[in-house]
Amino acid sequence: MTGPGLLIAAPRSGAGKTTVTLALLAALRARGLAIRAAKAGPDYIDTAFHAAATGRPGLNLDSWAMPPPLLASLAAEAATGADLLLVEGAMGLFDGIAGPPGRTGAASDLCARLGLPVLLVLDVTGQAQSAAALLRGFALHDPATRIAGVVLNRTGSDRHRRMVEAAIAPLGIPVLGAIPRAAPPALPERHLGLVQAEELPALADTLAALSALAERHLDLDAIQSLARPIPPAPAALHLPPPGQRIALARDAAFSFLYAHILAAWRTAGAELHPFSPLADEPPPDHCDACWLPGGYPELHAPRLAAAHRFLTGLRHFATTRPVHGECGGYMVLGQGIEDAEGSRHAMAGLLGHASSFARRRLHLGYREARLLTDGSLWRGHEFHYATVIDPTADPPFADLRNAEGDPLGPAGGRRGLVSGSFFHLIAPAEMPA
Repeated sequence: MTGPGLLIAAPRSGAGKTTVTLALLAALRARGLAIRAAKAGPDYIDTAFHAAATGRPGLNLDSWAMPPPLLASLAAEAATGADLLLVEGAMGLFDGIAGPPGRTGAASDLCARLGLPVLLVLDVTGQAQSAAALLRGFALHDPATRIAGVVLNRTGSDRHRRMVEAAIAPLGIPVLGAIPRAAPPALPERHLGLVQAEELPALADTLAALSALAERHLDLDAIQSLARPIPPAPAALHLPPPGQRIALARDAAFSFLYAHILAAWRTAGAELHPFSPLADEPPPDHCDACWLPGGYPELHAPRLAAAHRFLTGLRHFATTRPVHGECGGYMVLGQGIEDAEGSRHAMAGLLGHASSFARRRLHLGYREARLLTDGSLWRGHEFHYATVIDPTADPPFADLRNAEGDPLGPAGGRRGLVSGSFFHLIAPAEMPA
């Protein structure tokens, strides 16, 4: 049976969604509940924290990039056997792209499609009664989105909390917790978001502190009672594996992996064989395809350049078997990476481009890609600061459009059995209903 679900959302980014989500996950797991977590939209980093807090793989639910049958299937699978599925929103609750109803990428799309009620996190810094006006607007904005409860974040004092609660009371929306301004432990950040979960040696202590915070400041029983059943849905096969035995780069430089893609490959019968380029490991030679995910190669460029067994093994692998790189993986397949200080480090040289993190510019947004290898149409995103500094004569990997359908031109490169681009694949553009 599928368990119930609840969406944790906020009016904007930075209001405390991740803190509240992790606190709830850690506290409910500590109570012995089987908890699953998902992130609305394309985000690798938060899902790794979710996995650490729940002991289960993280998940993304993206209403723009995922066709409705896939979205419903992934949510139902995650909720099967779970006591609760907590979904963390991205940005503000209603923030998305201009598109057909239900396909905007906004967290609110999941409310209509999956019947998720909302626990709204309100950062009440610098306000009191005005918080009630904001909440009223969110409650009335979309009839398909039900604000079932609210958590006040960053309250300044007991008096401040009481003033906000008194203003909210006439709305009939229960206040189910209030977190003081100085209470939560801080999670370190870097240029693409939080520092990765696997890089934090004290993460277990942080999660324990967040669990204690939730027990002290949140009404866990009342919050759990808000959840509503996730509709059952049939399984949806969506991404064939690139090979039967896939060599998968996996370490601090190559960590941006969508769990639903790996699960689809396993379901299709593929075997995943992780290896660590940072440990100077080559792709396992018995594999028949190699996948280099995104991550932070720019932070490890000297070490990667010195990983001769990895680079030599990758070049040898690519002579007879396909190799694909996404984003950071694409950077490593090129001629070199220029780090933040402007020093250039030689990479695999399997594609003709070079990339720079010193001359950085944010590239962020949904993308629709038509692959020039077979004409298939896929949805995903770009999220990186690196820029290409050396043009390449390699044929492009894909033609890209943004979420509004505006053409962005050719992207990535192909050479022999090697391909790559900054495009992160999420799902096919359409699937049978």
